Amino acid sequence: MIDMSRKLKFRAFGQIVILFTLGILAGCATEKVAIPDLIWPLPPDPPRIKYLGQLKTSLDVEESSSFSDAIFGTGNEFQLTKPYGIAVDAQERVYVSEVGKVVVFDRKNKKVRFIGESGMGKMPQPVGIAVSARDGRVYVTDISERKVFVFDRDFRFVTSIGKPGDFENPTGIALDDNRQRLYVVDTRKNRVMAFGLDGKMLFTFGKLGVEGGDLHTASHIALDKEGNIYVSDTQNFRVQIFSPDGKFIRKFGQLGDCVGCFARPKGIAVDSEGHVYVVDAAFQNVQIFSKEGEILLFFGSHGTQAGEFFLPAGIAIDNTDRIYVTEQFTARISMFQYLSARK
Repeated sequence: MIDMSRKLKFRAFGQIVILFTLGILAGCATEKVAIPDLIWPLPPDPPRIKYLGQLKTSLDVEESSSFSDAIFGTGNEFQLTKPYGIAVDAQERVYVSEVGKVVVFDRKNKKVRFIGESGMGKMPQPVGIAVSARDGRVYVTDISERKVFVFDRDFRFVTSIGKPGDFENPTGIALDDNRQRLYVVDTRKNRVMAFGLDGKMLFTFGKLGVEGGDLHTASHIALDKEGNIYVSDTQNFRVQIFSPDGKFIRKFGQLGDCVGCFARPKGIAVDSEGHVYVVDAAFQNVQIFSKEGEILLFFGSHGTQAGEFFLPAGIAIDNTDRIYVTEQFTARISMFQYLSARK
């Protein structure tokens, strides 16, 4: 767990910025810009979050043939324009929703692929993404079509989930491989819907309100290792936790301009040690909580430089506790690493 022996101090939320330069190796095609050394919190407290870099264009994963291609581009590279939802699979491929498609950054194979651009699986407005660790299927909510699109591990359209009237505004989505369940947030209906992977609706929970278990314009959803459900209850300015069967457990957070408060909570994720990460699009940061709702740390601030955020939205954490945050204004994915005290 994050060491809480020291009281949180605002100095611990700062950032180290080291100016970086570009080097060119003689006889080689390119040498990429060095990654700035950014960590949170500042010394003497032990670091817990480290900035790794960003994904913005296809050149961030594909090999460039020349120095000029890497710096100026060829005119053929893909560039993010308005990324929102995000997920990572077991092969560390990063999936991000864009207008009219889902983009897949495959860093291991050094290529970018696209899902849902045409055919029966064409998606006008994809939002939330979930990927099965069991069979590689990709599940994507689309607010225009009002359903969930399903693609196989080769990104071919398989089927869709949701009958007419089931959804009004499907947004956040999470997959429980162990229970073979799919949870979908309907922001407009103020509820979460649970489906079997055969598309059959199992149950729903949540309704408009302010009491525990009620929702108001909920947006994002995540699961922990036990299958408990974490929901960003956006207009109630809090996070709510439910059992795998939708029973209310607890809530934390409130509206306010303070550490541990929220203004516009959106993306949510849980790391391997059970810490809960919440993106706040108004505070332009990511706050980290214990599962009981105790604030532990936050990182990021308003801006367009490395380690800063401008309209952050979605968040995903992979099996190695690498953290990915989408930013809409800067049209990029910022990457960080959680540094465990146990290692």
